[in-house]
Amino acid sequence: MPALNEIKKSLLGLEPQELTALCLRLAKYKKENKELLAYLLFESSNEQQYIDDIRAEVDVLFDELRYVGAYKFTKQIRKILRYVNKHCKYSGLPATEVELLIHFCTRLKKTVTGSHPITVLVNVYDRQLIKIEKTMGKLHEDLQYDYQRDLEALKH
Repeated sequence: MPALNEIKKSLLGLEPQELTALCLRLAKYKKENKELLAYLLFESSNEQQYIDDIRAEVDVLFDELRYVGAYKFTKQIRKILRYVNKHCKYSGLPATEVELLIHFCTRLKKTVTGSHPITVLVNVYDRQLIKIEKTMGKLHEDLQYDYQRDLEALKH
């Protein structure tokens, strides 16, 4: 398997038509490749709109949740988290990741409050708070301060 640097050099030598054909062929093989390509082409120029769209979709997914047992409920929550993480990965921006994870945790906290919390979901929630703290370390100090208030609200 050639190194990434070798692939980059090879891609730089291609004509635009050949490059387009390669991108389309790559997008055909995996849904995730197609979604990433769509993000890069259409949504990366307006990051705030992208965040708002993902938040809206997360809200819809949480609104559709139905408790039919702890196992299935946990499975549904993990599916929503995978969706959020996938879109954080597409963006690659720490600020986007922090915003989406804070939104996920806020919705999770509202959904799972009760006298008998599911231990697995409490652990998921705690791990996401740790992940938010780590990612916040990559942000500018002003942004860290803004997000710190949201994070503190989630911790209490």
